[in-house]
Amino acid sequence: MVDLSTTYLGLPLRNPLVAAASPLSKHTEQVKRLEAAGIAAIVMHSLFEEQIIHESLELDHYLSRSADFSAEATSYLPDVGEYSLLPEKYLEHIRKVKQVAGIPVMGSLNGVSKGGWVRYARLIQEAGADALELNLYYLPIDASLKAEEIEDAQVDLVAAVKSSITIPLAVKLSPFYTALPNLVQRLAGAGADGIVLFNRFYQPDFNIEDLAIAHTLELSSPAELRLPLRWISILQGTVHSDLALTSGVHSHEGVIKAMMAGARVVMLASELLHKGPARVAEILADLTAWMTDREYTSIKQMQGSMSQQSVAEPAAFERANYMKVLGSFRDLP
Repeated sequence: MVDLSTTYLGLPLRNPLVAAASPLSKHTEQVKRLEAAGIAAIVMHSLFEEQIIHESLELDHYLSRSADFSAEATSYLPDVGEYSLLPEKYLEHIRKVKQVAGIPVMGSLNGVSKGGWVRYARLIQEAGADALELNLYYLPIDASLKAEEIEDAQVDLVAAVKSSITIPLAVKLSPFYTALPNLVQRLAGAGADGIVLFNRFYQPDFNIEDLAIAHTLELSSPAELRLPLRWISILQGTVHSDLALTSGVHSHEGVIKAMMAGARVVMLASELLHKGPARVAEILADLTAWMTDREYTSIKQMQGSMSQQSVAEPAAFERANYMKVLGSFRDLP
C-alpha cells in the first residue's frame, strides 16, 4: 500500500495536495467537497492589507514615497469587489470553515507593512486557524527605495507576526528577488516555518479602445511549474523551513516533480477552479498508480530525490543545464 502522507509546518497531512489561497475557500460547501475529494489541507483566501487599513497608517508611508503615485495611477490597483471580505467577516468565515472541515485550515494575510497585521494574525489564530500564510506582495515603484530596505522590512514583518502567534507561520514569496536563497535564510531565521514558492503577479493590461486599465484573471499553465521547481530543488536541504510549491501544478506529474525537488506539499488553485474539486481524487489516483508501478512505497521516499543538495557545485550545475537547453534548439526547416 502506497503511503501518501507528508508533514507541512509540523502538521500531519494524509497526502501532499493542499488547496491554495483562492476563491476555492469562499463557500463552506466548496470546502466540504474538496475535503471529500481528498484534499489534505486548505489555505483560506487572503485578508488584504487594504481591508484593514483603517487600523494602520503605515501603508501610507509606502504608497506616498513615490511622487508618481497620483490619483490617476490608482486606477492600476484592482477593485477587490465581491472577492473581498471585511476583516470581521473574514474571521467569522474561518470559524465556519473550521466547523465543517476535518482537515487543517490555514489563514492568509496579504500585504507589506506591520500595522494591524500583528493583531489580525492573533485574531486569525483565535478564530481557529491551524497555521497562517503570510503573502508578501509588494511592487516597488519608487526608484529611491533600495532592495535591502524592502527585504529588511519584510524580515521584520515576519519576525513581528511570528512573535505574536503560536501556530505555524509560512511565508509566500514572489520570484523577483536578486538573492533569493539569502532572503529565504533570513526569513527562516525570523521564524518562518515554511516558504511557499511562488506568488503569481496578476498583471494589468491596457484596453486601447476604452483607454482604460483591464484587469483579467488568467489561470496558470503547466509551463509555470518550472520556475518554482528549479528554486525548490536549489533550496532543499539548505534551509530548515518546509518548502511548498505553488503555480503550475495541474496533474500527478507536477506533484511528483515537486516532491522529487524537495517540496513537502503542492498547492493547487487553477486546476481546481477550472475542473472542480473532483479533480483532486483523479490526481491522487494517478499519483498512487504511478508510484505503485515504479515500486515507490511512500511520498517521503520520493521527497528531495532530485534536488541539488548532493551536487558539489550547484551554480555550475545550473549553468550546465542552461547551456544544454540552449543547445537543444534546432534550426527551423
